[in-house]
Amino acid sequence: MSTVVFVKEQKNNESRCSCLPQNISSFVKRGMKVCVESGIGETIHISDAEYAAVGARVVIDRRELLKDADFILSIHPLSKDELEFSKPSACCISFLDPFNAREHISWLQNSGRSALSMELIPRSSRCQKMDALSSQASLAGYVMVAQAMLALPKVFPMMMTPSGTIKPTKVFVIGAGVAGLQAIATAKRLGASVIAYDTRETVAEQVRSLGAKFLDIDLGETGQNEQGYANALSQEQIELQLQAQADCIKDADVVITTAQLFGRKPPVLIKKDVIREMKAGSVIVDMAVESGGNVEGSISGENVVYEGVTLIGKGNWSSDVAYHASQMYANNLQALLFEFWNDEEKRPVLDLNDEILQTALITHQNQFINPSIKALFSQEIN
Repeated sequence: MSTVVFVKEQKNNESRCSCLPQNISSFVKRGMKVCVESGIGETIHISDAEYAAVGARVVIDRRELLKDADFILSIHPLSKDELEFSKPSACCISFLDPFNAREHISWLQNSGRSALSMELIPRSSRCQKMDALSSQASLAGYVMVAQAMLALPKVFPMMMTPSGTIKPTKVFVIGAGVAGLQAIATAKRLGASVIAYDTRETVAEQVRSLGAKFLDIDLGETGQNEQGYANALSQEQIELQLQAQADCIKDADVVITTAQLFGRKPPVLIKKDVIREMKAGSVIVDMAVESGGNVEGSISGENVVYEGVTLIGKGNWSSDVAYHASQMYANNLQALLFEFWNDEEKRPVLDLNDEILQTALITHQNQFINPSIKALFSQEIN
């Protein structure tokens, strides 16, 4: 019997958690021992008693919680100091940011612990139910529009009033991935006039199906990788994009940028000279602010006003709708563990030949598993 442990998130401004009572019930029915840290659900108004009622053991002391864990599940990775209280054979599952958290990844590999990065779950039909990056991005798209709506001194929809007609707010969304498409859909439902742009022309039809206009910019060959992410642009292509979208930005009341490149610094899409030409009172929401930002002048964790334009850089967007974000992430984790469930052993078994683990598993038994991470650390050694 495996022991699965869910810890309470310690990061500032984090309201999500990694499991709900209904997930505990599913694990217990499979014959797993489940332990949760006391207070894990307090930010979404779920008491310890509710977890205990469905079979979880609630533990107050984190050291005690970790010492017998076979699987340690969380949103943010636990530190080296915390994980030293766990068994070297433990498997840690969370968002790991493996390309940037190199010191921590190196320690995990040297310690013998297995580490699975939720960011690296493949984007395939088989993996949809465990794709936490997409589930959280979808909520982020919704939250970014809500943040913009609160900051904008205008209403979104067109209104016919006794005082005259109010024109709809103009929203420009840069990037039509999961978050961008949700932002487009949300803004349209609120009555805004929406234009969107993405370097991948293949998403144009999706944008139009949501009732938005698609901005056509001829950048030459762009495309996307096998995971569905947009390929990085050349510097020449970036300059063409900046010039072509500048007019849309200046005319917009709200601009939402969602361009992120996993493992790399995001491109700067809006520079200060363009912001200065926007209407006073306009709003820009920078989804990529925590990893470097798409907007010059945006600051992670803050809202700043530059030349009369509000730059929203709150970050950790899905935490604003923490209950549903927790529900979706918890279901992603459950689907992942059950994908590798072995009925005879009554536990998940890591099959290193499986395509999911070949991509998402970062370290295992003192080895690097993910090919890109393995190559990255080989280069550093050489």
